[in-house]
Amino acid sequence: MRVLGVDFGARRIGLALSDASGTLASPLTTVTRPGSEADPAALVLDALAGLAPDDAVEHIVVGLPRRLDGGDSDQTPLVRAFAAALGARSGLPVALQDERLSSREAESRLALRERDWRKRKRRIDAAAAAIILQDWLDERKRP
Repeated sequence: MRVLGVDFGARRIGLALSDASGTLASPLTTVTRPGSEADPAALVLDALAGLAPDDAVEHIVVGLPRRLDGGDSDQTPLVRAFAAALGARSGLPVALQDERLSSREAESRLALRERDWRKRKRRIDAAAAAIILQDWLDERKRP
């Protein structure tokens, strides 16, 4: 079962994909949002359309932004609406996964391998999506 991980942002949307066994998450790509008028669900579905038939996605996990105290942030309602639209358009089940500090973790992991911040910036959203997805996959494996 392949699962798509999504890190929703105002400017970019990071995407990650699990392996066929649903065990490991890997960064896939970053989709740039051309403007606030652009339909983010359509952008993600367009990216999915480019996947090989062997990479067919059966489930979607969207990172849910929260404050450190666990409360909703200003972005939380927007992400909930995006997740609902993505589920309705794709016909796939969509789960929400707490994404607190995922971007910071992605930045620190990428900094270990890539010194140039410009290159890290291009990859950080997909890396954050992979962290969100991996957290969700790991939680599903726990007894």
